[in-house]
Amino acid sequence: MGRRPRKQAVLIAGPTASGKSALALETARRTGAAIINADAMQVYDVLRVVTARPSPEEMREVPHRLYGTVPPGVRFSTGDWLRAVAAILDTADLAGRPLLFVGGTGLYFHALLKGFADVPAVPAAITQRVEAQVAGLDRAGRERLLAERDPAMAARLQAHDPQRVVRALAVLEATGRSLAAFQDEARPALLAGFEIERLVLNPERSVLRERIARRFAAMFESGAVEEVEALLALDLDPCLPAMKAIGVREIADWLAGRATQEEAIERAVTATRQYAKRQRTWMRNRMGDWTWIDPLTPAR
Repeated sequence: MGRRPRKQAVLIAGPTASGKSALALETARRTGAAIINADAMQVYDVLRVVTARPSPEEMREVPHRLYGTVPPGVRFSTGDWLRAVAAILDTADLAGRPLLFVGGTGLYFHALLKGFADVPAVPAAITQRVEAQVAGLDRAGRERLLAERDPAMAARLQAHDPQRVVRALAVLEATGRSLAAFQDEARPALLAGFEIERLVLNPERSVLRERIARRFAAMFESGAVEEVEALLALDLDPCLPAMKAIGVREIADWLAGRATQEEAIERAVTATRQYAKRQRTWMRNRMGDWTWIDPLTPAR
C-alpha cells in the first residue's frame, strides 16, 4: 500500500493591510483550501469592517473558520484560539483540504508551530484589577513591577507590551504559579505531521502606508461607524480586547464630538501604521527563517 499524503498547511503572516486575505482567497480558489483566521481582532463579531474581515460573499465562496465567532464581551486568549483550531482540525468537512492560516497575530503562529501552554482561565475581576495597577506605569515601571512579582516572566517578557505584562501578572494572581511554569509545560504543536509552507508578506513601506490610509478612509464610509455605534451600545468594559481595536476609540471620539471626521481618520491611520511597524519588528525577530515575499509591488 502507498503512503497516505501528508496534510498540507500554508501559514500566511504579515502586517495589517499587506494583502494577506487577498492572497489567501486566491490560493483557496485555486487549491480548494479552507482559510482559518489567525488574527486576534478578526475573531470578534460586530466589528467586521473595522477589523477588515473578509466580506460575507468571500466567506461563502470558500470555507472560512474563526472569523467573527466570538462575542466582543469575551476575552479570547491564544489558548482559546488554539483549542478552537484543534477542534477545527477534527471536523470531517475539512478532511483532505489544504489549510491556510492567515493573520497578523504573531503569537498565534508561534503557538501553532511551537506548542502552547494550557493556562487556566483567569477571572475577569482579577484581570481588571491588574490592568488598573499597570495602566499608569511607563515601561520602566512595568519592568520593576514584573521583576518584583514574577522574576521568571520578567526574564522572558518585553515590558513595552502592557497587555502581556497584565496577562503574566493576572495568571500569577489567579493561579499562584508563574506563566513561565505553564509555558514550560507546553503541549505539542498542533501541526505536527503537516507539510508546512510559511510566508511573511512584506510590502514596500511606502506602499503599505498608502494602503493603510486608503483602507481606513474607505472603512469610514462602508459601515465602520455603524459597527462602533453597535459596539458602544453594548456598554462593555473599555479594557476588553475588542474595545481596543484600532478605529473604535477614534470613531467613538468623532461620535462624541471630541474629534472631526478628518481627525478621527488621521488618528486611526497613524495608529494602524504604528501597529504595522510593531508587527514587522516582531516578525523580523521571530519569523526570520520564513519565506518573505512582496505581494503588492510588481516585479521589475
